[in-house]
Amino acid sequence: MITSGIDYNHLKKAGRTYGLLLILFFCSFQLPAQQTGEDKWGAWYMYFGTNQVADRWSIHSEAQFRYYETLGNFNQMLLRTGLNYHIRPDALATIGYAYIDTDPSFEDRALADAGFAGNKILEHRIFQQFILRDQVWEVLIEHRYRLEQRFLEFEDFSETQHRARYRLQLTLPLTSTFFINFYDEVFLNLQDEIFGQNRLYGAFGVHITEKSSLQLGYLKNHFNGINFDRLQIGVFFNPDLRKK
Repeated sequence: MITSGIDYNHLKKAGRTYGLLLILFFCSFQLPAQQTGEDKWGAWYMYFGTNQVADRWSIHSEAQFRYYETLGNFNQMLLRTGLNYHIRPDALATIGYAYIDTDPSFEDRALADAGFAGNKILEHRIFQQFILRDQVWEVLIEHRYRLEQRFLEFEDFSETQHRARYRLQLTLPLTSTFFINFYDEVFLNLQDEIFGQNRLYGAFGVHITEKSSLQLGYLKNHFNGINFDRLQIGVFFNPDLRKK
């Protein structure tokens, strides 16, 4: 009996290996349309204000500009305002409105490659909020509870979503000028899958004046199966607009 000396088992194993490599090779051409920017450091540039207009009333003002990368690649613009009622020095209730303009694609071509005509989501949001503050030793503790009604406009349809949020924030003064700030916030959908996202934040802050401060921090933004790293620069300005 004549044999060829060929190891057919080895050929089968090699064939499976090369077949798998070919599949991965062809699939790699689809990756640009699925990029999320998860491997990039993004940035949020933010302004927050509490403008006192009466003994128990103040106006919340806020603007945020969010990017997939630190110096570009637009992700979202958020403008928010609200009317605050100061129940006590340690308790605050708010009702407000936000306008959000979102580009959900990491790169401009991503949605186009996926067959969509555009890449914009517009949102009008109404929210109700309650804040409780406390202090343990030198640590300032803040609990924030928020309900949101979200009116979303996509390219070819619109829908309404509801969401609940809870944030626990801790602020530790280092001196009369410097402080550190930490918070964790969970987002819960009130329809479909309940978990929305979680934000874990840490920052170093400085009081510029009695009514203003600056924070430089890091945010880990966790969604189901994906995480984003975000540099945050926040300016806080809380003027007293009451007539003297």
